[in-house]
Amino acid sequence: MSEHVTPKRTYFAIWAALLALTYATVAVSRIDLGRLNTIAALTIAVCKALLVVLFFMHVRYSTRLTKLVVVGGFLWLALMVGFTMADIVSRKWIPIPPN
Repeated sequence: MSEHVTPKRTYFAIWAALLALTYATVAVSRIDLGRLNTIAALTIAVCKALLVVLFFMHVRYSTRLTKLVVVGGFLWLALMVGFTMADIVSRKWIPIPPN
C-alpha cells in the first residue's frame, strides 16, 4: 500500500473553503428564508462534513472498502434521521392547555 502525499496548498484551500462555508452558515442564519433555513444549513453542513472526511480523514485516497464503510455510515445516518422525521411528522400533537 503506497502512501499519498497531499500538498500543503490543498490543505490551505480546504481550510479556506471551510472558513467560507462557516461564514455562509452564519450569513444564512441571519436571513429569514422560512422553511429553507434548515435545508440551507444542512446543505452547508454536509458540504463541510464531506470536505473533512475526504481530505482530513484521507478517505479520498483510501481503498474501496474504506469508501464503502464511509458511504454506509452516511446512509445509516440518513436512515435514522429519516425515521425520526417520519415519526415526528406522523404524530398528532396535543396542545397544552393554558394554566
